[in-house]
Amino acid sequence: MKSLLFTTLILLFATSIFAQKSTSESENKCWYNEDWKTDKSMGVSSDKAYNELLKGKTPKPVVVAIIDGGTDITHEDLKDVIWVNVDEIPDNGIDDDKNGYIDDIHGWSFIGNPDGRSVNQDNLEQTRIYRMLKPKYEFADSLVNVNNEEYRLYAKCRDEVEAELTSAKNALKNVNSLYENLKYADSVLTIYFKTNEYTEDQLRDVKSSVMVPLAEYILHWKKEGLGIAEVEGIKEYYEGIVLYRYNINFDPRYIVGDDWTNNSNPYYGSNDVTGPSAGHGTMVAGNVAAVRGNNLGPDGVTSNAQLMIIRVVPDGDERDKDVANAILYAVNNGATIINMSFGKSYSPQKHFVDSALRIASQYDVLIIHAAGNEAENNDSIDHYPLNRDANGLVIEKKWLTIGASTSTGDKNLPAPFSNYGSKTVDLFAPGQQIYSCQPNNKYGYVDGTSMACPITSGVAAIIRSYYPELTAMEVKEVIMKSVQPFNKKVIVPNQEGESTKVKFSELSVSGGIVNVYNALKLAEEMVKAKKG
Repeated sequence: MKSLLFTTLILLFATSIFAQKSTSESENKCWYNEDWKTDKSMGVSSDKAYNELLKGKTPKPVVVAIIDGGTDITHEDLKDVIWVNVDEIPDNGIDDDKNGYIDDIHGWSFIGNPDGRSVNQDNLEQTRIYRMLKPKYEFADSLVNVNNEEYRLYAKCRDEVEAELTSAKNALKNVNSLYENLKYADSVLTIYFKTNEYTEDQLRDVKSSVMVPLAEYILHWKKEGLGIAEVEGIKEYYEGIVLYRYNINFDPRYIVGDDWTNNSNPYYGSNDVTGPSAGHGTMVAGNVAAVRGNNLGPDGVTSNAQLMIIRVVPDGDERDKDVANAILYAVNNGATIINMSFGKSYSPQKHFVDSALRIASQYDVLIIHAAGNEAENNDSIDHYPLNRDANGLVIEKKWLTIGASTSTGDKNLPAPFSNYGSKTVDLFAPGQQIYSCQPNNKYGYVDGTSMACPITSGVAAIIRSYYPELTAMEVKEVIMKSVQPFNKKVIVPNQEGESTKVKFSELSVSGGIVNVYNALKLAEEMVKAKKG
């Protein structure tokens, strides 16, 4: 039980722990904007670029689509950079711009309903596959000659769901026990001290033979970073697994009211782009374009983006149909950069996304996608959405997949959780201990390739703002050729605590960290060459 709790704490509560830092405790909050040579932080050099290369130049605003779980568009550090559909009259119930979406002022939600309801909790994709195929194959194990690809998918998802569900139920039982014990000990000690704000020193000074075991119990878990609030969060996490993520009897899609296996009609959803759980999308938006230099929270990488908010990701896996229609909405409504900080292990309607990518390939849009946080080699394990067809061929060439890096220029440069791949991950970007926006005008720290992705989108937005002559394909080329190299050996990300080392250049296609200072210099050269 102990190791399970510790592992969960590391993975789930690092963000909340980091978020407790005050501004004064972290002088280097936005290290991701800094420069390796100047500041000794392996950032993207955006501060240096603005200070040295962009003064006096006039940028062109760039629309960046944030396809995510929803964004707090009223946040004090974001409200001025949210995209506005000027061809739509707010809240008049009419599709003024005739794009098929009514009152889509700031974007669209493909997991909402016009009546105000919205999907929050949802299954993982393997749970949906198990539920969908169970009526067909529930008794197939006893039948002869049932060994087709669909059955094998069913059996794999069934076994995975049932194993994970059993494990989560056991963990929840243990966490519930710990939670109740901590609450009991705390309630008794609160009476003993006549306050619920007793200190660790007070706990250590307890002399009563009756109270000493309770004080030591609380102290033991405090030492491990666990109090009632943290354990309650872990409890909620496992409840979410048991009740929603792996529960085949739970299906909230009725809220949207569509057939998620049929994509003949993309005009569904609502204009609620915030939704009930906007934490992740708000952080992503902040990394791209939180207002720079306003003394509020972080500085986004770019100061020239308008953020189009498209909601497709619930607390669970996004559905292929929604991802496909979000991509199409973005390209049809003027986005030239699409940020996709999400991913999953299965894609039963991958053909929907493939079709959308083929359409997107006809537009001047750059798609930027997070590599994933499983510490896996994407060259050998598929993570969706996958920009390759059934034959392994790239569908959309204007696509970048981003791994996460740390601020350190040493063996720990790759974030320990980051996926990688010499063929499938294009480059790395800052993704550990990233300071960003949180809903309700709050701020905090978070880890993930989900953060490395929008930081790269911010870099792309700067290039597209100051060099609008460059196509999306040329912007990708500039970004790839201008990375900050790192030629030393680093620890390969893994989940087993191993310390295998390879050259950092072997973990991605480009072999480096995205760097906008270098990219702008190369962009300048490219534009001059184009003009002859």
